[in-house]
Amino acid sequence: MTLRRTKPIHGAAALVAPWIERIARVGFAAKALLYIIVGVLALQGARGAGGRTTGTSGALDEIIGKPFGRTLLAIMALGLIGYAVWRVVEGIADPGRKGSDAKGLALRASYVARGLAHAALSVQALRVALRQTSGNDDGADARAATSVAMEMPLGTWIVMLGGAAIAAYGVWQLYRAAKSKLSTQLDVGAMHGAGPWAVPVSRFGIAARGVVFVMIGVLFIRAGRSDDANAAGGVGAALHALGSGAYGAIILATVAVGMIAYGVYEGIQARYRRIDARGE
Repeated sequence: MTLRRTKPIHGAAALVAPWIERIARVGFAAKALLYIIVGVLALQGARGAGGRTTGTSGALDEIIGKPFGRTLLAIMALGLIGYAVWRVVEGIADPGRKGSDAKGLALRASYVARGLAHAALSVQALRVALRQTSGNDDGADARAATSVAMEMPLGTWIVMLGGAAIAAYGVWQLYRAAKSKLSTQLDVGAMHGAGPWAVPVSRFGIAARGVVFVMIGVLFIRAGRSDDANAAGGVGAALHALGSGAYGAIILATVAVGMIAYGVYEGIQARYRRIDARGE
């Protein structure tokens, strides 16, 4: 993949530019594996085949139990931290020229937030590899943060507003899937015969993840309304909620396949994502 770069490199971007693209791609590959595991486990659960609903943190435990799992987790941790650095640089150095208006700053702030979140996931992957912690309870951090927020003045409102923001992000993911502006992110010309199936699979995966984030937001809103931090949760709790009630198995199976599709999308990004930490 050839990217045009016509402007000089400055500042923080210059420090990471020589190696950030390759290691960020490892990060995309790591995310692909995690989401595929999450989807497969949820699909097995929907079919009554012994799976479980968990998030990316819980998927780490599945990897450590496999041959060479510790080595794989160490590689994934490296890739995730590279992905995190790229996202932070993308937000601060603005190589994508998002600008400094309200919309641009909001997008850049979201890049930094995603970077920090994946840096935390990288640390957790490394700790699981060293057997210093378990990734099983992926909703523990969400419940802990909710509990702390509820101790603040107007804490329940803070939790509900946070839930609304998470749900809004999920809705934006659904919008993004519908609009399918993937050609601006992926080097579609280099995909050759993969393009006709890669784009719809990616759209389905993005939409499924959007549904999961909407449900996570709903769980936070419920936690705020009930003043119960235990009602909050992450991806695993959202999948469990989607699988409850009438037609729950069908809904969970559909979303689980979508999570697998999102993993495929991340794998596609590992190979074909346009990555430039230096600007064009």
